[in-house]
Amino acid sequence: MGEIGFIGLGRMGTAMAANLAAARRPVIAYVRRKDQIAELKSLGIGATTDMGDLLDCQLVISMLPDDDAVRQVVLGSRDGRLDGLADGLMPGAIHLSMSTISTACASQLSAEHARHQQGYVAAPVFGNPDAAKARQLFIVTAGAPADLVRCQPIFDCLGQRTFVVGADPQEANLIKLLGNMMTATALEMLAEAIAVIRKRGLDPRPFIEIMTSTMFSGRAHRIYGDKIVRQAYAPGFMLPLVLKDVRLALAEAEKAGTPMPSVGVVRDRLITAIARGYGDLDWAVLGQIAAEEAGLLPLAQPLPK
Repeated sequence: MGEIGFIGLGRMGTAMAANLAAARRPVIAYVRRKDQIAELKSLGIGATTDMGDLLDCQLVISMLPDDDAVRQVVLGSRDGRLDGLADGLMPGAIHLSMSTISTACASQLSAEHARHQQGYVAAPVFGNPDAAKARQLFIVTAGAPADLVRCQPIFDCLGQRTFVVGADPQEANLIKLLGNMMTATALEMLAEAIAVIRKRGLDPRPFIEIMTSTMFSGRAHRIYGDKIVRQAYAPGFMLPLVLKDVRLALAEAEKAGTPMPSVGVVRDRLITAIARGYGDLDWAVLGQIAAEEAGLLPLAQPLPK
């Protein structure tokens, strides 16, 4: 497959690119700042500040935060300072978008790449930066069958399981958005229940152990129930990105004519948390908001980092 291009070297992207490099797949990453190059080189990742250096790659991966960032990469910037992937990649090359974006954006990008005779595969992931480092991501992917076959070795390097959901890339993005929405809703329910236990003067640890050993044994309840009990809110999946995904899920529901009233509550709780200064913390900090609303903690109490 030759050199793999990579765009989006945040915490997730850096861990993923490092895993590809460790698997002896040559990676060249596009970064905006020259001071990132040395750090990436120490991880075995080649880097450049010129996206044009990626245009000879047969496969380019993007791991970007939102629709606007992905559109800029694919379509180019409005001021002309950045040419887009679609105009520059060779026919037959594949853009593997692992970002969590809207279905409308996925459809637009898929059409743009098809117009240039390029492949486009959506492959958003479930998992945090620690899971990315450990190659424990769950990958949800959709695209042309031949393109998916070409991308499978990449998925094998990055995740523990790949779910192929269809030929239309937007299908993968819809599943990812609804999955993130369900997790955020689960966190809110955990936060409220733990606040009740604590307000009654009880230790919440037995409650979480019982719940996660019986009716709620899924990963979200186990991992985040423990975090909320310990008030461990160190930066992870930061709230502005969670809020973006919840809003996109609500937009998808509205488009489908499907009410999701519980998700509106979660959206408002996320807005509250950001307004109180918790935007750079993990989404488990919803536990803090539930505690504050129950009168358990003063609003200004510092959080554990």
